Amino acid sequence: MITVRRNSPAAPVGVPREDPTVPQPFDRTKSLEQLDGERWGDPPTDTTSLVKNVYEWRRRPVGTLEPHELGRLIGQDVGLPWLLPPAVEILRERAAAGGFIDGDLLYAVVTRNPVVWAEHPELARELKAAVAMMTELSSYVKPDVENFLAALPEGI
Repeated sequence: MITVRRNSPAAPVGVPREDPTVPQPFDRTKSLEQLDGERWGDPPTDTTSLVKNVYEWRRRPVGTLEPHELGRLIGQDVGLPWLLPPAVEILRERAAAGGFIDGDLLYAVVTRNPVVWAEHPELARELKAAVAMMTELSSYVKPDVENFLAALPEGI
């Protein structure tokens, strides 16, 4: 479990992003397949349950994906331009509210390649503000959060 500091500054909820590299606004009632225009078809019959889930989740509206589903997709680098914004929002809102933080979602988000954050500086700023409110990170994710923070480009 991760504890967060209350009343810490964070990007306001509902404020539009100014990051031009994130497709915005985008319709969260659409699936990744609709948003990226790629149809993957059916997964191979001899594949793992994770792969089957990824295929299924790509067909669901982005706005219906649960935090653990977002985490699995992001961890596979699937749909990052569309999935990172809601994932960061979830982390920021829960941190600001002092609520439970999904450690798997946090891990998936902070372990993306630093190039992703250089390409999405506004999201990186929002995530940085969110993790600043988290005070008791589990030992398995704390080093990854520290690595994320250390790898941020200067000025973020």
